[in-house]
Amino acid sequence: SYAEGMESLINCTEEQQPSSVMTNSWYNQEACRSQKAKCAGGFVLVHAGAGYHSESKAKEYKHVCKRACQRAVDQLRAGALAVEAVTAALVELEDSPFTNAGMGSNLNLSGEIECDASIMDGKSLHFGAVGAISGIKNPVLVASCLLTEAQKGKLSAGRIPPCFLVGRGAHDWAVGHGIPPCPSEKMATKFSLSAYKRNKRKMELAEKMDTGQNQAKKRRQSSENENGSGCLDTVGAVVVDSEGNVAAAVSSGGLAMKHPGRVGQAAHYGCGCWAENACNMNSYSTAVSTSGCGEHLIRTMLARECSTAMQSEDAHQALLEAMQNKFISSPFLASEDRVLGGVIVLRCCRCVEAQPSPNIQAAMVEFLWSHTTESMCVGYMSAQDSKAKTHISRLPPGTVPGQSLAIEGGVCRLMGMVD
Repeated sequence: SYAEGMESLINCTEEQQPSSVMTNSWYNQEACRSQKAKCAGGFVLVHAGAGYHSESKAKEYKHVCKRACQRAVDQLRAGALAVEAVTAALVELEDSPFTNAGMGSNLNLSGEIECDASIMDGKSLHFGAVGAISGIKNPVLVASCLLTEAQKGKLSAGRIPPCFLVGRGAHDWAVGHGIPPCPSEKMATKFSLSAYKRNKRKMELAEKMDTGQNQAKKRRQSSENENGSGCLDTVGAVVVDSEGNVAAAVSSGGLAMKHPGRVGQAAHYGCGCWAENACNMNSYSTAVSTSGCGEHLIRTMLARECSTAMQSEDAHQALLEAMQNKFISSPFLASEDRVLGGVIVLRCCRCVEAQPSPNIQAAMVEFLWSHTTESMCVGYMSAQDSKAKTHISRLPPGTVPGQSLAIEGGVCRLMGMVD
């Protein structure tokens, strides 16, 4: 049961071969319906990146996830909608010096910080994003403001409001809408600066080496290792509120030593995050946030692919197949030796009560995470919980990052009184 915490979660690691696909049902739906109500008011699931999380910093990663969950739940308890709660969670994740988003983000080749972020509201289906933005402490606030402004309708003279801004234009728009600027040098941390200097020395040394084909291949592989599973990339969150609305958000400082102007999956529509309330076409409300190598996630539009897969009856099986068929074995990534990424997924549907009451509404929330990287740090919390639960999911020893995947998750029942 969800109340018992991580002991109830299923941890399955699957190799790339199709024969490894699981066929057993992940959980007993009737048993879930009969459980005593444990949650109310909403639910949040966050991640602090898919990559590698060292044991020495495990406490810091878990702590920031706890704080992010608490911020979101505080909003939900105050009656905020999902999109407001998910924004609050992302601000906390961006403010941590241990995450590669906002404060402490990776520096690009020019020694500058450029961030990407996006947010999607499952109720209105509006989307807001910024790419390669500098000088803004919390890029998610700009993305959220873009979403809010777009919901107000057309601008003067019938102009269409923007949903995606980049670079200097994004910075100026943010400042013009009341978001204070922050000098880039204040967003760098000792850790991010030392990493930049270390990576720069490696690049300079590599450029002095033989430029033959073999050496170039070795340098490419070295760069892939630097920017792959060993790098903490995007952070994100997914939320369902007391009204059953879902929202998702994502934020990233991008790959270390990226080219100036590079925009990763965190800003791309359908790649960084996705949120969609249930409707006539969809039985479930779904929210997804991704992390990992941005180029891999962009070329597979993984966030939307996972959301679509969640309309299947068995959520665990659906996510497993999506990660295997749409990501690891995707024809769009056939030339890649290692496909690196991770997702957090939330889906929600109304429950059929054994003894229906007109003043009680209930919803079943299934939450999962999956990754092909060495590890992924997550946290989750309902509005009924006194504190968040956190977990660092890791691939088992002997498995190959980028060729294997891990899946974990749980089930939570939301109950609430209808006024």
